[in-house]
Amino acid sequence: MVKRMEGEGDLPTLSYSPVNEWVGKSAEPRGSRDQIFVTRIAIVLVLVALLLGPRDVEARKGRVLESFEYTAMSCRGFSASITDFGGIGDGKTSNTKAFQDAVNHLSQYASDGGAQLYVPAGQWLTGSFSLTSHFTLYLHKDAVLLASQDMNEWPVLKALPSYGRGRDAAGGRFASLIFGTNLTDVIVTGANGTIDGQGAFWWQSFHKGKLKYTRPYLIEFMYSDNIQISNVTLLNSPSWNVHPVYSSNILVQGITIIAPITSPNTDGINPDSCTNVRIEDSYIVSGDDCIAVKSGWDEYGISFGMPTKQLVIRRLTCISPYSAAIALGSEMSGGIQDVRAEDITAVHTESGVRIKTARGRGGFVKDVYVKGMTLHTMKWVFWMTGNYKAHADNHYDPNALPVIQGINYRDVVADNVSMAARLEGIEGDPFTQICISNVTIGMAAKAKKVPWTCTDIEGITSGVSPRPCDQLPDQGPEKLTACDFPAEPLSIDQVVLKSCTFRMNYM
Repeated sequence: MVKRMEGEGDLPTLSYSPVNEWVGKSAEPRGSRDQIFVTRIAIVLVLVALLLGPRDVEARKGRVLESFEYTAMSCRGFSASITDFGGIGDGKTSNTKAFQDAVNHLSQYASDGGAQLYVPAGQWLTGSFSLTSHFTLYLHKDAVLLASQDMNEWPVLKALPSYGRGRDAAGGRFASLIFGTNLTDVIVTGANGTIDGQGAFWWQSFHKGKLKYTRPYLIEFMYSDNIQISNVTLLNSPSWNVHPVYSSNILVQGITIIAPITSPNTDGINPDSCTNVRIEDSYIVSGDDCIAVKSGWDEYGISFGMPTKQLVIRRLTCISPYSAAIALGSEMSGGIQDVRAEDITAVHTESGVRIKTARGRGGFVKDVYVKGMTLHTMKWVFWMTGNYKAHADNHYDPNALPVIQGINYRDVVADNVSMAARLEGIEGDPFTQICISNVTIGMAAKAKKVPWTCTDIEGITSGVSPRPCDQLPDQGPEKLTACDFPAEPLSIDQVVLKSCTFRMNYM
């Protein structure tokens, strides 16, 4: 056993217990080769300890313990903690620079296996920061990212080209809390850690008309590919929660989104001009649509011309008394096609699936397939409207008419419903090829006397109760299998997550 003897300023003097305690009773007397070897080893260990210092030794000991498994599209070769870059998780100190410094430093490993940034337990106050490619942001189960309320920590971006202006104000928009553009292979995940947008500050400013720019979202990726957002909780977003835009191959899985039901525009997940998106196993309580599918606004979306297509939504639970479980539009001017939703549960939600459009939108909503909805306490089960008049400006073309066709619903059970359906197409531009089958709707005690209202629509039904409007004639029980759900899987369904190991290491 090696010890440092007392005496300030002197070189360390070594004492040792008998060598046979190290190498056995057969060891030679002191002065033997074994004793000299052991003494040299002891000296080396002491000198190493002196050079490293107790803090470094403890840090390395702690890092060895930071090891756990998680699933992801890609595993990483390098790891670091936000504390390595000066992060302080006290809920008061700004960590905006620490997060951005960490991402910038880790970007050097993008071509060498990628890197992951670990956010340990604590409350990490931060403004907006941007991620890099081949990167994972991982939140410990007791980690909370707190969105800063200092507007100086939120860069202002130009309005999205497919919108032409901000949603809250005519100018630009604040960057999202977690942001990225022109990226590939990016993961935001954790052990259900929390991202808290502290949105009340922003909601009050919005209601008072004090915002010069559109409120930030919590997570937004633009012009990016291969994105995973999973196993995190999002609270109190200033506006939309998750917004992939102009992107492809996106997996949103196992997330929880919660905001007050009266909070303005706190949509849950908004795929916008995206291709190959999979949203599954998520729970959303919000003040707006739980999922809102978009593709640009009026003449700007028509000109940009990038649809949202090949979208899968499954095993979603939604609570939103003033909005829809799934909304298509209203900004859909680039088009929406091939949407597949199944196993949807909505409770105290205004409508199940809602299509929102208007003259001047242009674009299309085609080939929508919904099956297996369980709905409790709804205002409308089915709602389509061609009279959603919010426009980006006065320059839209009123002759730009949307095409709504191939809308399929089957296997729906609902109870405590005020009105079965409100289906309103556009005069001279009817919504066509609507198919509804195997639907049972239990009306509320104070339900509307006429459960269905239909104008400018065309389609068929089979096995629907209460009886639909005349524009949707019943084809008889032999057509219960109508409104077929596509059997061929989309490419995003072929994505299989890997088992990854997180270990702290040195760079």
